[in-house]
Amino acid sequence: MATEMTVLDQADRELLERTIRLSRHALEDEGKTPFGAILVLDGQVLGEGTSSVAELCDPTAHAEIMALRNAGAKLGQHLFANAVLYASSEPCPMCLAACYWARVQRIVFAATSEDVAASGFEDLQFYRELATPRDRRAIREDAADAQLRETAASALRAWTQQLPGPVEPKY
Repeated sequence: MATEMTVLDQADRELLERTIRLSRHALEDEGKTPFGAILVLDGQVLGEGTSSVAELCDPTAHAEIMALRNAGAKLGQHLFANAVLYASSEPCPMCLAACYWARVQRIVFAATSEDVAASGFEDLQFYRELATPRDRRAIREDAADAQLRETAASALRAWTQQLPGPVEPKY
C-alpha cells in the first residue's frame, strides 16, 4: 500500500508533531503501544487519544478511536464534519472506517502502514483481508435465515419511519 507524500503546511506539521509526542509519551511514560491521535476543527483540538487497548481490555480503543470518543464526550455529538484527524501513523481499517462514520474530512498521518507492519502490527493484513470476498475471509460470516433477516430488517424499517424525512438508500 504505497502512500503518496503531501506537502504539509506549518499548522499540519505542528499538530502532527504533537501526535508523535503523544505516541512517544504513551510508549515511554505509560508503557502503551506508540500511537497518538488528535481531532481538530478550525485549529481547535476537539479530542486526543493514545492507544488504550490493553489498559481498557478493549480491542477498539486505538488512538484514533479514543480521540473521536473524547471529542464526542466533550462536545456531546458523534459527527465531526470538516474536522481533521492527525495520527502518528496511518490509521488501521477500523480507525479509517470510524473516521468515515464520524464524517471526518481529512486525515494527516506520519508513519505509514508499511512502517506499522515492519513493527509487527497487522494493519496491512487486515486491509487485504477486508478486500477478500466474504466467503474466503479468515473469519466465518454466517447470514441468518429469511425469517430472522425479516425480523431484524423490520426493526430497521421502524427506525426509518421515526425519522423526520425520507431516507436515501446507500447501495
